[in-house]
Amino acid sequence: MYTKPPPNLKQTMKILVVEDERIIAINLKESLESLGYTVPAIAASGEQAIEKATEFRPDLVLMDIWLKGTIDGIEAAQQIWDRLKIPTIYVTGHSDQSTVERAKITAPFGYILKPVKEQALYVAIETALQRYEREQLLSAILRGIGDGVIVTDKDCRVQFLNQVAESLTGWQLAEARDRELTEVFNIVDEQTQQPVGDMLKNVLEQETIIYLEEQILLIPKQGKPIPVADSIAPIKNNNGAIAGAVLVFRDATQQRLAQEKNCALERARQLEYDIAELQCLDLLHDESLSTASLELPTSPAKIKLAVRILETILDQQSLFGSQLRSDVTVIARYWQIVQEQGKQKLNLVNDLLDIRAIETEVYPLQLTLIQFSEWMLDLVKPFAAWAQFQQQQLHINIAPNLPPLVSDQLSLTRILKELLNNAFQYTPAGEDIGVTVRVGGAGGAGGAGEDKEVLIQQFTVEIQVSNSGVEIPPDELTKIFEPFYRIPSPYPWKQGGTGLGLTMVKTLVHRLQGEIEVMSDRDGTMFTIFIPSLQSQGTEVEHDHDQ
Repeated sequence: MYTKPPPNLKQTMKILVVEDERIIAINLKESLESLGYTVPAIAASGEQAIEKATEFRPDLVLMDIWLKGTIDGIEAAQQIWDRLKIPTIYVTGHSDQSTVERAKITAPFGYILKPVKEQALYVAIETALQRYEREQLLSAILRGIGDGVIVTDKDCRVQFLNQVAESLTGWQLAEARDRELTEVFNIVDEQTQQPVGDMLKNVLEQETIIYLEEQILLIPKQGKPIPVADSIAPIKNNNGAIAGAVLVFRDATQQRLAQEKNCALERARQLEYDIAELQCLDLLHDESLSTASLELPTSPAKIKLAVRILETILDQQSLFGSQLRSDVTVIARYWQIVQEQGKQKLNLVNDLLDIRAIETEVYPLQLTLIQFSEWMLDLVKPFAAWAQFQQQQLHINIAPNLPPLVSDQLSLTRILKELLNNAFQYTPAGEDIGVTVRVGGAGGAGGAGEDKEVLIQQFTVEIQVSNSGVEIPPDELTKIFEPFYRIPSPYPWKQGGTGLGLTMVKTLVHRLQGEIEVMSDRDGTMFTIFIPSLQSQGTEVEHDHDQ
């Protein structure tokens, strides 16, 4: 049997009545007061309900669905909840399916049919208030969590965001509610920049917790991408069915920076050691080559090996793929210094030793018959692709019936590669690079059918390597063959060599008993080398059958 609650038990609970039929509104007010509740006002329209709720801030609203005016009870209840978070119980004489379904969208705290019985009214109110109290407690807990929290329904639509989630995503709960999670929580793979929003669907399908991978970026509504981490878990109802999912995430920026800072400190110690060695190597320009031949190769080779090993480790840890901020930029800068300087110093050592070996004639010349038409085409193949990539024009002009040259093919190959490397490195896009080969002195071929060695007579081959668009100042032309000298360039980043390239070229040309000249004007620069056939020197000639 129903018993009224003791007087004044619920006197502090204020309930706003919204009913456009005056008699029913008065009856509701009397029933509520007899149950111990306070009724601060009665509203007869949706607009008036919003106004009174804002003024009196009741604990609950009893709302008739069908109201006069432009706003009905369902819309008024939704606005009151969105603005004031005050729960609503619908009181209506309509129980048709369409009305109920429309009312359910606003997630009311109760639904009472007219005529209203006092016992049913009391039970509905107490149930709604208890539910509201529990939900507010849960909401306060979620709002107080230091991580971002997003709750979705089983259709992957957002139902709740706490303040941290609002801050990180840039979405407010009111505008995010019922939107697709992928729109509000837009995450991409940091390496590929491809969306990874299907993770929630995997949670719902597999009914298991999924942890976000380390390399995940959140793209907020406004602002820069944020690295995030944590997990997505399914929500199950009392029957064990999936009702939605909860996503807990946090800004991982500081954590990443701390990890990378620790790695940077470890690497910095090694970098300091390597840089100190590189500085010592700079003093080698003035040291004896005899000492260099014994000790120079060791340190750069170790640096090169250490760089390769460290690079492999860092690639495995995906540190170079990170798009994080200033710390990584500093690390990358010093890393590049070690790589470039180590490679440059190793090349420097090798060039110094090669020049010394050439000058002291440690290795004898390996004379062979060089067929220019075949050898030259093979030599320039890589440069043809380079020219296409840099939008340059490469022209090869080999005189017809050019007799084979007796010389050291390895030395001549190195000479031409060095000259072509310089030409391609310093020639602007759209300009021309040319190689011309012709007989530069007396000579020719004998009659057909004679032995190949007999056919070759004493002559000189003239090879020209030219490029347009670059002029070397006249006062620089006399210095370009000096060791460690670099021509001043408006593009300093292109000066990555050792400063020994042209010194090496001149040394090799003289080793082949030839000469080298250089001319430069506003039309371009041309290097011309004269290489004699060395068969008449009485040296044994190797026949290159591959030519």
